[in-house]
Amino acid sequence: SGLHPMPVVNMVTDVVVNILRSVPFLILMILVTPLMRLIAVFLCLTVHETCHGLAAYALGDPTAKREHRLSLNPLHHIDWVGLACMLVLGFGWAKPVPINPWNFRNLRQGMLLTAIAGPGSNAIQMIVWALLLKLCVAVGIYDKFVLSVCSAGISVNLMLMAFNLIPI
Repeated sequence: SGLHPMPVVNMVTDVVVNILRSVPFLILMILVTPLMRLIAVFLCLTVHETCHGLAAYALGDPTAKREHRLSLNPLHHIDWVGLACMLVLGFGWAKPVPINPWNFRNLRQGMLLTAIAGPGSNAIQMIVWALLLKLCVAVGIYDKFVLSVCSAGISVNLMLMAFNLIPI
């Protein structure tokens, strides 16, 4: 009438097997999570900075166009130290888009709209990532990588938008 060792052994064995099964998943997540953030960071920073330049150009300042910053090539916008900080610390920066405010037809309006263009693009991107995430779930796509990239797109854009609105 004592405690039988077999149920305890089976329980310990199950725990060990589950841990061993999860090790590849944990390793994968350690490697994939930075990759997902990197994809989201490259995309959101590139669109953000390009939108600053496009707004300035539309308002009369050709400086960003002359310096080839109206581009969706992330290499034109990425500041490598800022990118590393964003991936490691959760905040960072890109190369600022050059503008010459004296080229704006209306100085105050030009500065305001150019400044808002970046965070505005992040708000739009955040909505697109959220809709894509919702669509994936609605049609039964539960791939962890796809869902994680969507989630990273939402969180990175939220962070970048919030950070850019601090001076306001």
